[in-house]
Amino acid sequence: MPRPQLQYLNDELQQLEAKGLRTKLRVLRGEQLPVAEFDGRRVINLSSNNYLGLCTHPRLREAALEATRTLGVGSGAVRTISGTMAIHMELERRISEFKHTEDSVVFQSGFTANSGTVGAIMGRNDFIISDELNHASIIDGARLSRATIKVFAHKDCNAAEAILKELAPQPGRKLLITDGVFSMDGDIAPLPELCDLAERYGAVMMVDDAHASGVLGKNGRGTVDHFGLHGRVDVQVGTLSKAIGALGGYVAGSRDLIEFLHLRGRPFLFSTSHPPSVAATCIAALEVLQLEPERIQTLWDNTAFFKAGLKKLGFDTGASQTPITPIMVGEGRRAIEFSRGLFQAGLFATGIAYPTVAEGKARLRTIVTATHTQADLGEALGILEQVGKAQGII
Repeated sequence: MPRPQLQYLNDELQQLEAKGLRTKLRVLRGEQLPVAEFDGRRVINLSSNNYLGLCTHPRLREAALEATRTLGVGSGAVRTISGTMAIHMELERRISEFKHTEDSVVFQSGFTANSGTVGAIMGRNDFIISDELNHASIIDGARLSRATIKVFAHKDCNAAEAILKELAPQPGRKLLITDGVFSMDGDIAPLPELCDLAERYGAVMMVDDAHASGVLGKNGRGTVDHFGLHGRVDVQVGTLSKAIGALGGYVAGSRDLIEFLHLRGRPFLFSTSHPPSVAATCIAALEVLQLEPERIQTLWDNTAFFKAGLKKLGFDTGASQTPITPIMVGEGRRAIEFSRGLFQAGLFATGIAYPTVAEGKARLRTIVTATHTQADLGEALGILEQVGKAQGII
């Protein structure tokens, strides 16, 4: 039983139960594969960020094992004391080379890369101009910075410009920030137009490329490369936890930016650095992106096949332009029940409801990977049709 001081937590859980929004963690047994065992049930897995199948790539496995054998299981300290190993520096060199920037720094996660960077480079007298659907890590970083936050309607460049124009006479720095690929809707930011605005009004331009890394651009370099905007985005954030197949986040940009984050990025300053096995795995993943570009092409081929099948069945996939494909449902309880029905029928597609998305915009969030076969996806479409019709979704 909870102590009286924590009774309110149980009350909140009961309210979620009544709304049909109380969910449990699904437990994976074995590897993160396109068809995997969760909670003792074999299911087609459309809930993984493992876009390219690198979580189980032989080259990455061997790199992790070799680094553990030769360098141990941990770094033993934060980066600013004794926890900067040569392999960390090599990973950052590889990232900046990959992203065509002067330098980079690795954080413990994509979340801390965003929140730590925004919180470090902006302050109380500054302004942050942010897309309304930006990731929670950007929102938290903006709050931590204590800057004034101005939110513009999703992908509305005219609205962003109106804010920048209004703020132009104000002292203080301005940061214009967007996701590259939006994590719940799968659409792509209008980055060229936002870069134009940042330059016109003297704002710092920042993009979170968590879901574009390994997916968009040549060899998966992200939205900056996808749009040919090298040199025009001041701060690029990416993840090592999704298409890269391992763990962590990074910031790429100028040498001054990276040195400043060494000195003022709180997650960097106060968290133990990655185990050498993780750094080695990420280096190997960057090599695979160069050596096996066909993985990205297969990802997009599978995405096109799956989206076409959903459209034919009559599902609403919103504004998706990427492998992130929402199946719009509307009401939260209905989305969770749809997800549960699919799971029982052999398909794992996560239901997403408020507060992760707005009220009335609940959906299933599906992600196709390069390692799904078209037979897998065909079977998934069959299950979606069967359960969707039974529950009145289509």
